[in-house]
Amino acid sequence: MKSLRVTGCIAATALLLSACVSPEVVQTRSVEDGDLTCEEIKVQLVQLEQIREEASKGQRASGENVAAAILFWPAVIGNYQNAKQALEAANKRNDVLVALAKKKRCKF
Repeated sequence: MKSLRVTGCIAATALLLSACVSPEVVQTRSVEDGDLTCEEIKVQLVQLEQIREEASKGQRASGENVAAAILFWPAVIGNYQNAKQALEAANKRNDVLVALAKKKRCKF
C-alpha cells in the first residue's frame, strides 16, 4: 500500500513537471548577426514568434498552470519567471533582427 502511494506521488510529480512551460531564453545578440542573410533573418523572426507564443502560455492561467498551482505552487512561480525572461529576451532579439533587416534593406 505504501509503495502504491509513493508510485502515485512520483507519477503526479512527473505529470506536473511535464506540464510546465519551459520556453527557450534566446540570446539577444550574436557575433554572427552581421553575416545573416535576409532569408536567415526571416527564419529567425518566425522562430522568435513561436518562442513568444510558448512563453505567453506560461504567463496565462491555463488548465495546466492552475493544476500545477493547486498541486505544486512553487512550479508556477518558476514557470512564470522563466516565461517572463524568455519573452523579454525574444522581444529584444526581435528588435535586433528588425534593425538588422532594415539596415540590409530586406524585403519581407
